[in-house]
Amino acid sequence: MRNPWRATVLGSQVAELLRRPGRFAATGLSLLIAAFAVFGAVTAQRIITATVVETFRGTPEAVSLVVTPGDGEDIGEARLSEIRKTPGVTEAVGRIDGGSPLDGSAVERYLALSADPGTGALARVRLLDGAYPSGPGRLAVDTRAAREYGLAPGSSLTLLRPGSDGDGTRRVTVEVSGIVRGTATNDAEPTGYAPGPELGELLGVRGYSRVDIRTDTPSSEPAELMERIRQAVPGALVRSGGEVRDQEAREAVAEAGDTLELVTVFLAVAVGAAVLVATSTFRIVFARRVRQLALLRALGATPRRLAAALVVEGAVVGLPAGAAGVLAAWGCGQLVPPVAGRFGHDLSVPAHVPAAEAVLTVLGTGLLAVLAVLAPSLTASRVSPLQALRSAASGEGAASGAGRTLLGLLCAAGAALLARQQYAGLPQPGDPEYDRFAALTVVVLSGGLAFLALIALGPRLVRPVLAVVAVPLRRTGAAGRLAVAGVGGAPGRAASVSVVVALGVCLVGSTLTCLASLNAYDRYRQAVEAPADFHLYERDGGTLDRSLAADLASRPELTDVTASRTAEVVEGARSATVSDLDLGTVRSGAALTARTGSLDRLEAAHVVVDADHAHRLGVEAGDRVTLEFEGRPVRFTVAATLPGAGPYGGNFFVTAADLTRMGADAAPTTVTANAAEDGAQGRIRAQRAVTDTLTGPERGDGRVVAEDPAAQTTGSDDLRTTATTVVLVLGLTVLVAVVGVATTASLTVVERGREFGLLRALGLSGAAVHRMVTVECALHGALGGVLGLALGLPYSWLVVRVAETSAPFTVPVGQLAAVFTALVLVTAAAGTAPALRASRTPPTVAVAQGD
Repeated sequence: MRNPWRATVLGSQVAELLRRPGRFAATGLSLLIAAFAVFGAVTAQRIITATVVETFRGTPEAVSLVVTPGDGEDIGEARLSEIRKTPGVTEAVGRIDGGSPLDGSAVERYLALSADPGTGALARVRLLDGAYPSGPGRLAVDTRAAREYGLAPGSSLTLLRPGSDGDGTRRVTVEVSGIVRGTATNDAEPTGYAPGPELGELLGVRGYSRVDIRTDTPSSEPAELMERIRQAVPGALVRSGGEVRDQEAREAVAEAGDTLELVTVFLAVAVGAAVLVATSTFRIVFARRVRQLALLRALGATPRRLAAALVVEGAVVGLPAGAAGVLAAWGCGQLVPPVAGRFGHDLSVPAHVPAAEAVLTVLGTGLLAVLAVLAPSLTASRVSPLQALRSAASGEGAASGAGRTLLGLLCAAGAALLARQQYAGLPQPGDPEYDRFAALTVVVLSGGLAFLALIALGPRLVRPVLAVVAVPLRRTGAAGRLAVAGVGGAPGRAASVSVVVALGVCLVGSTLTCLASLNAYDRYRQAVEAPADFHLYERDGGTLDRSLAADLASRPELTDVTASRTAEVVEGARSATVSDLDLGTVRSGAALTARTGSLDRLEAAHVVVDADHAHRLGVEAGDRVTLEFEGRPVRFTVAATLPGAGPYGGNFFVTAADLTRMGADAAPTTVTANAAEDGAQGRIRAQRAVTDTLTGPERGDGRVVAEDPAAQTTGSDDLRTTATTVVLVLGLTVLVAVVGVATTASLTVVERGREFGLLRALGLSGAAVHRMVTVECALHGALGGVLGLALGLPYSWLVVRVAETSAPFTVPVGQLAAVFTALVLVTAAAGTAPALRASRTPPTVAVAQGD
């Protein structure tokens, strides 16, 4: 025989693969993307790790040994001198970390303090301006302190230190000798620097919490040197500088690792989507080849041998696709750092290819292909030999069998049961014992069952959803009506593609909705924690000067000056705080949302209640509450309840007239104000205005506290970073879904060649055929979008309630509409090439084309 290998079952399948590689290239593309996603995560982790390790600066590279006291006592000057005299030690510096409040401003300020030599290999700062302190009473400050406190060389600072007897406060004035930049990347607050002895004297500290050592004698044995230092400082812990730097780097990488772990979880979803696409594509390919498979059965091929051959065929497709995906991911990884550098982000290139991960990714992709082909291969291997005489079937008949429907209903019932159980156990505001991790696990399990139900019931859902979605298309002409009929005529195939699209839309839509809700809650929390730039109150809880608000309002550096009062009331058997703060005047007032009712306008005899008291009293908007002030009960109607705590710790908020009617003092207890100008300079000028206004004993002479809560850092940037990362990763799922649409469209064009040719012969133009195929692909995106949003929004609400009970559920309608529209356009674009191929097929060739 000329080609005896073709006579075997496996040989015939390989021959088919060689004869028509295009079909399998379409399947391999989804597997390639899965491999790209997995190895892309590995590459991203290598890039982030290399970048963190290279850019992280904690312990200087020149530090050979690090000595820390082991007996709880700091290392004194005498011990430090003995370390310096130890043979093999070239240089040793002591480290002190402390801090002090600053005087000279009514607004509370704080300066961290750190001992550093300022020059030499062991220095952790670099001088930018002025001179590094070389004597007592001088400090160098970092750029952050200079920016936030308006400092420059020659400025003076007054540190507030405890008195010598432990009581009272002593003021220590120091001169700012220079501005430095800290080389340690973990510095996160305004910091001042001075050499160890000077800073120790300034702080009243007689020892060092750590000693860094540099050695220039490679011949010395590290173990011997460590032992000498332990003898000089009994009980001290001596570690190598490399060990300390590695630990610092691991801790820094661990912080980035949280994001990577989250990304890895969502990448698993993208891989699952690739499995669905590959399985659907293999099923379509095998349905097209049913006559060939039936002929092999007629020639004596057993179902087991035929299934084994098809599985091998899947592996042959998966392994090259995995290798290509790994190479593509590594190539992109090499391009990311230079591209990021053009946008001002310094990233490091990994030193070498992670060979073990690469091999595992390729083998895993091959296994993925085998798993994807397993179900359709078992179905295809059971074809009857009599089907060799029939035309290829699409397999739609079995797509919606009774067993599949029953399985779908069972999964839907299980999902509903778990969701109902979780809904019944939702936490209440202030519940500290609620296990959110376990609750989220149950929600994820319920969502997984719901998605399985969608997969099983998809063929039965296609036509009802299509009947609603496709209403406008039926009025656009023959091409639109034919496209609707083409999708509705093969519900199993449409469902297999649309379900993958629905998965991507469900995840992206749910993520956007949850993040919008959490972002709204974060804005609310910021408005509660920092309602204004400055918060003034009497230190002992008394009242403020009645003219203070007017004097502050007269300063051009300040704006939005508001005076308010608080009073203690009795609610039931517990005390609470009532305030006449107008919630509409709170900065970013739009971020203060109501859980029930409205905050638009508070009327007389109405009250706003925080979440904790509303839950404890069991009230919502429209209910009645009774507050007791100085023995007199006062009844209010609840105008609104808050989703969380109230600003400045207030529990109940009423109008100023109602608080006066209750008998509260007319003098304000709190004054708030904002800086008139944005930026650091505007805040500095506002701080000076507050300080000048509070100067003098008539203003309290230090008894009035002026906080700057707006300067506190929040987690908003982290939330936005996480949101961007998660959405981009979930975009891989949508990309896989789009590839599935393109693959299905390509195979459909091949399978329905006769249909297109007949339409051309009946007078349908090539442009109309092109529109028909493009609209079919767009319909897959529309079906997936509708199903995905219908599944995702209810679970988004449940996730928000579980993650943060006080978060207002916020649906980003604009973003979801943009996602839906973009998805429809992208899936339509995915069908452009197949549509072009269908439109260019000559009618005579298409009609004459055999199976």
